[in-house]
Amino acid sequence: MGIIVQKFGGSSVANAERVMNVAKRIVETYKQGHSVVVVVSAQGDTTDDLIEKAREINPKGSKREMDMLLSSGEQISVALLAMAIQSLGFNAVSLTGWQAGFTTNSNYGIAKIHTIHNERVKKEIDSKNIVIIAGFQGINRYDDITTLGRGGSDTSAVAIAASLGADLCEIYTDVDGVYTADPRLVPHAHKLDDISYDEMLELASLGANVLHNRSVEMAKKYGVNLVVRSSLNNNEGTVVKEVEKVEKLDVRGVARDNDVARIALVNVKDEPGVAFKIFSMLAKNNVNVDIILQSIGRQGKKDISFTVNEDNLDIAIELLEQHKDVIGFEEIKATNEVSKISIVGAGMVNNPGVAAKMFEALYDANINIHMISTSEIKVSVLVNQKNADKAVQAVHDKFHLV
Repeated sequence: MGIIVQKFGGSSVANAERVMNVAKRIVETYKQGHSVVVVVSAQGDTTDDLIEKAREINPKGSKREMDMLLSSGEQISVALLAMAIQSLGFNAVSLTGWQAGFTTNSNYGIAKIHTIHNERVKKEIDSKNIVIIAGFQGINRYDDITTLGRGGSDTSAVAIAASLGADLCEIYTDVDGVYTADPRLVPHAHKLDDISYDEMLELASLGANVLHNRSVEMAKKYGVNLVVRSSLNNNEGTVVKEVEKVEKLDVRGVARDNDVARIALVNVKDEPGVAFKIFSMLAKNNVNVDIILQSIGRQGKKDISFTVNEDNLDIAIELLEQHKDVIGFEEIKATNEVSKISIVGAGMVNNPGVAAKMFEALYDANINIHMISTSEIKVSVLVNQKNADKAVQAVHDKFHLV
């Protein structure tokens, strides 16, 4: 038997009862003869609670100290889970991210994994221990603890699975798998038996809260066998794999992202290099830009609109104001009362009229579109946030994703 990596999210270990349930599931896998490596997130709302505690003390605490604080949530989870497994009569050892060999860059709060020195993990496996690793964290070259950003435990799990050459990486969550839409918004959404890496990557990037997009990207790069399934039952989950027959695929899912803000620069100079000045400056300051729309020039001026993550809105505006004279614009207009609605499907490129069908659904629902972005496997639109839920339902119904 080979190695199986299992990842459990915060809701799966939210209380003592759930921790014991997870421990029993892990032990069942171990009893089947597999070596088991487990990656765990912080319990329930622990991370949010820690962030709130930090704000009470210092709303502008350094990112280094925030990483030191937030990493403690996962350390609590791994120790409790190891104790639970031991109470069932099996050997388990808990490891922090750095003990498990995760080294990262020094981008505190959103660090990226450089390498995994997995000797300690292999040693524990050889000793017949169930290995419990704190997700979401690593250590940088200064021996400081770093965190990988929200959802980073998924990335930790896929990374250790790739490093160990694991046979399977199971991502356990509080839903049965990947659905055609958020079942809380669309009750008749249905679970997909399988989905391609590219489709899952787009859905994860576009607001589907099942898998972290960096974890999907890593799984595709290293060919990790990935399954999303529920920690609350034994139902079959959704297999994430390389696409096989694209021609048969159309729209696989609808995603909604409310953590979006739109920025419009009004009356920008209509001359070469302006777009480069804007977006290179934002990129240097780690502000990711998504949908971009530029108007036709008129009287030497044009407007440029784009979207950023809502968390980056204030810093983006501050940076743009600081460089107002260099960029040459008259006014900034910004709002976070928008949502991005997206459809995803690997076969969309071979199916003309998909975008028009989406636009028809929104028209029938009397929902106005502010911005549009397309690629080979997705179409995204920006709408008023108050219409987001209705938009998801309308688009889901139009494509008969049931």
